[in-house]
Amino acid sequence: MRIFGSRRAQAAVIAVAAGSLALTACGGNDGGSKGQPKTQTQQDAKKLSQPVSFGNAQQSTGPAPAVAGAHSGGTMQVYQQADFSHLDPGQTYVSDGKVLDRLLQRGLTQYSQDASGKLTVVGDLATDSGKQSDGGKTWTYTLKDGIKDQNGNAITSATIRHSIERLYASFETDGPTYIQQWLSGDGTTYRKALPGGGYDGKHLPDSVLATPDAKTIVFHFKQAEPDLPQALTMPGYSAVPIKGDTKQKYDQMPLSTGPYKIADYKPGKSMTLVKNAQWDPKTDSVRHQYVNGFNIQTNVQSEDQTKSILADRGTDKNAMQWTGAVATTQVPNVTGDKAAMARTIQGYQPYVWQMNFNMDRIKDKRIRDAITYAMPSAQVAKLDGGSFGGEVANSLLAPTLPGFDAKYDPFGKLKKPNGDLAKAKQLIKEAHAEGKKIVYAYANTQIRQQQSVVITNMLKQIGLNPVTKEIDNATWYEQMGKLKNGMDIYMTGWGQDWPSASTVIPPTYDGSNLQDGSSDYSHVNDPKVNAAIAKAEKITDPAQAQAAWTAITKDIMERINPAAPVYYTKTFQIFGSNVGGLRYSNDSNEVDVTRVFLKK
Repeated sequence: MRIFGSRRAQAAVIAVAAGSLALTACGGNDGGSKGQPKTQTQQDAKKLSQPVSFGNAQQSTGPAPAVAGAHSGGTMQVYQQADFSHLDPGQTYVSDGKVLDRLLQRGLTQYSQDASGKLTVVGDLATDSGKQSDGGKTWTYTLKDGIKDQNGNAITSATIRHSIERLYASFETDGPTYIQQWLSGDGTTYRKALPGGGYDGKHLPDSVLATPDAKTIVFHFKQAEPDLPQALTMPGYSAVPIKGDTKQKYDQMPLSTGPYKIADYKPGKSMTLVKNAQWDPKTDSVRHQYVNGFNIQTNVQSEDQTKSILADRGTDKNAMQWTGAVATTQVPNVTGDKAAMARTIQGYQPYVWQMNFNMDRIKDKRIRDAITYAMPSAQVAKLDGGSFGGEVANSLLAPTLPGFDAKYDPFGKLKKPNGDLAKAKQLIKEAHAEGKKIVYAYANTQIRQQQSVVITNMLKQIGLNPVTKEIDNATWYEQMGKLKNGMDIYMTGWGQDWPSASTVIPPTYDGSNLQDGSSDYSHVNDPKVNAAIAKAEKITDPAQAQAAWTAITKDIMERINPAAPVYYTKTFQIFGSNVGGLRYSNDSNEVDVTRVFLKK
């Protein structure tokens, strides 16, 4: 899943981090002064690498357990740094979209988190997390009774079939592709199975996707797909009602199946959510509907978010951050105030910010290596929250993944976190690249602008000629996802969709996925890597699979180097004093919006 905003995944949408991480302001240890607030560490990250449990019908039955002290009523104020890039769930694969979709949309399965932080996949629209047969090649789901969309139309098996089939349409370019590929072919070949996306009256054959009755959906895969219940939790596979699906226009005003619906949306300015009267809490084991609605104000920079919520006056007592975080400049003001710290949460996220090299334009590996060696990672991370916002990355795999090697450091970032300029200059000289123009793109947020100064200065110091391009943050991934984006280097963030490198390496480095909108931002299309990925995806033994993914990652980093790892991310969020039910979500890797309420 991609991380959105200055620090936030599509996500990711969607990055799924499993394990136990019930957080307060006291979690972790950043090695700071005695008595000072502590941050999350890589030991906390390890807790996110554990596999999740699959729930039964009893665990999938609503209503969700009550939140201690919860009250109903009132309107929550939300501050967001940028507008949502997509509202169509099929296009949602970034972290802010995932948070929004937890309130608006429902799919066949969803994550339930207990008091210890442990995640369990439960049935959402379905009665359980799924029943497998034929050695895991066949999965059957039965829909719950009484589920409707916001217009009162029943959600049936035909709705679910439509929701899957529409993802084959050519305009659905930015969402996940796991299930489509599992059903109909690797890379982009799956589209050939249903080029019309079902809108022309054609459907996938029953031997692939069957709906024997109004409440039953059967997935038939060519090989065992044990991760299907986790994949189905992603916003991209949420239910889209047949009646009301406006194709491309659905991205502007989707229908709701969750506890809230969109009442008003002013792109680039604001969004208002109100209660969805058709949502029945008896059918939902994971969501609540405590507040009357959410007023979401977009284009509010992290500095302004933090100052307003920290001041805690008027409506800001009811304010919260969704994917925003405490501004770097305000961290001392928050950590030095015990009352303010009492209304914060922290979490170690699964994302890696990396500087992508456009392989179509920077073809000399010595230039890519030079920039990687010289990258001032510590300075760049410091501008995004310091130790509370992240730490220097030594790998393209995050500490939240099984088998993470903290000592693996091919570019010497652990010894020289602010870069090795001498080595970089020598590589540029060997490549005869002195004075070479490098088009460097960055998003138009306060943090990215500050980071661009540091990175631009580094590029000049090693002998390159940087030309900067500032890009609208709201459409960052759409623009960087174009194969002909006209840029040389640009930062993207990616995190696991569930605890496996199979949700990191194939989406971002498998050349068979290359198309506009794919997550292969460096445009890697290496035959050896493609073949190794295809082989690794067929390994069913977890330990063997983990070893294969580690080997592939090392080959990508050392032989190709398509992206320089910059920093791993953490979150540090602050909320108004009247906001209750605060908990870090090990699913969304932000605050758990499904349980918040106003205290009075």
